[in-house]
Amino acid sequence: MAAPSAIMAQSFISSSSLVAAGSSTDGSAGQVASPVKGSIGSAQPISRVAFGGGVSPLGIQLQLATNLSSYFNVRGSGNFYNYSTDFTSNGITADAKLNLASAGAALDIYPFRQGFRISPGVLLYNQNQVTATTSVAGGTSFTLNGTTYYSANANSTTGATPVNGNATLGLNTTKPAFTITTGWGNMIPRKGGHWSYPIEIGVAVIGAPSVKANLAGWACYDQAQTNCANIAGNNPIATAVQSNLTAQVAKWTNDLNPLKTYPIISVGVAYAFKVRR
Repeated sequence: MAAPSAIMAQSFISSSSLVAAGSSTDGSAGQVASPVKGSIGSAQPISRVAFGGGVSPLGIQLQLATNLSSYFNVRGSGNFYNYSTDFTSNGITADAKLNLASAGAALDIYPFRQGFRISPGVLLYNQNQVTATTSVAGGTSFTLNGTTYYSANANSTTGATPVNGNATLGLNTTKPAFTITTGWGNMIPRKGGHWSYPIEIGVAVIGAPSVKANLAGWACYDQAQTNCANIAGNNPIATAVQSNLTAQVAKWTNDLNPLKTYPIISVGVAYAFKVRR
């Protein structure tokens, strides 16, 4: 009987200790210990916000994120970049301008609460494109679809003008465009810090690039310019030039087809802060 009595006494002492720990001298219930200060593992949704910046093939990137739970963030991003350059291809001189402008949103999923993530999202706004104005100096040759022509010299008597035109490469066939990325680094550190350095890699499914090109002016079959015509008119030279231009555009479109899954590779820095308890 001594052994059972000892066990019962020990149980009573332990129970009394638990009751004492859970109550105060005035009879009120004790408070459950709050989470360790500095951790946001159990933080309220939308209690922290982070601003970030970086660079990617979409341009200069600005981002805003907030926490939804220990495993999820929601993130919005905007991208922009402009660049101009001149180049000559197949005898055609182009003044090209790259214009990148896009915005999207993504759900950042952290299976391990921090570090590695996977982010499905959508590119809601996409105006990424390249525009160009083209010209061929009078008397010089240019090639379309393997056929060589000559740009006419300006002639006030016949009304001839050198060949000129414009072109557009659109990187926005699918609107909106689905995005899927993975990466490392949480814009809102789960240990309560402020700074992070996220890395991201993935693709935006923007659809096959669209290429449009138009030419105007007068073209000739020979350098001596004995057989020339307005390529915007109804004549054999115009028909041949426009047909070869259509075939050339199809080749350019096919060459650019891999860009239908546009690469996203970005590195950046972000700062997070608390907005409410």
